[in-house]
Amino acid sequence: MLQITRGVHTGRELLAQRCSKLVDSVIRVDHAGELGANQIYRGQMAVLGHTKAGKTIQHMWEQEKAHKEEFDRLINKYRVRPTALLPFWNVAGFALGAGTALLGEKAAMACTVAVESVIVEHYNDQLRKLMDDPNFTDKELLDTIQRFRDEEQEHHDTGLEHGAEQAPFYRALTDVIKFGCRTAIKIAEKV
Repeated sequence: MLQITRGVHTGRELLAQRCSKLVDSVIRVDHAGELGANQIYRGQMAVLGHTKAGKTIQHMWEQEKAHKEEFDRLINKYRVRPTALLPFWNVAGFALGAGTALLGEKAAMACTVAVESVIVEHYNDQLRKLMDDPNFTDKELLDTIQRFRDEEQEHHDTGLEHGAEQAPFYRALTDVIKFGCRTAIKIAEKV
C-alpha cells in the first residue's frame, strides 16, 4: 500500500481533487443560477401576476422553485461554498424580471427565452464535462442536471410560443440578457 506523506499526493487523489473542484463549480454556479431564475420570475409576477401571462409565469416559477430547493440540498450534501454574490443575484434577478415585465408580456417572454437559451447551453456543457471525467460517478447529479435542462428548454419554448419574438427590440434585448447571463455564470463559477 502506498503511503502518503505531507504534501505528496497519489494520482488518484489529484484526479479526485480535480473532480471535486468541477463538482464544486457546477453546484455553486447552478445554485446561483436557480436563485437568479427564481428572482426573475418573482419580478415578472410582481408586474404581470394579474394578467393572462401570470398563470404561465407562475408555472415556470414553480419549477424554478423546485430547482433551487434541489440545489439548496446539493450545496449542503457536497459542502459547497455558495457564491459570495448571492445578494447581488437576488437584486439583479428581480430587477431583470420586473424590468422586462414593465416593457410588457412579450418582453418578459423574450427575457425568458434569452435566459433559458443560455442556461440550456450551460447545462449541456456541464453534462459533457461531468460525463468526460472518469472520476465522476454521481448519477443522481447527472439526472438532476438533465431533468432541469429539459425543464429550462420547456421554459424557452413556452416563451417563444407566447410571442417573445414580437417584443420590441427583441434581438437587442435578448443579446444583452444573454451576455449578462454568460458573464454571471463565469463569475459565479469562481466567486
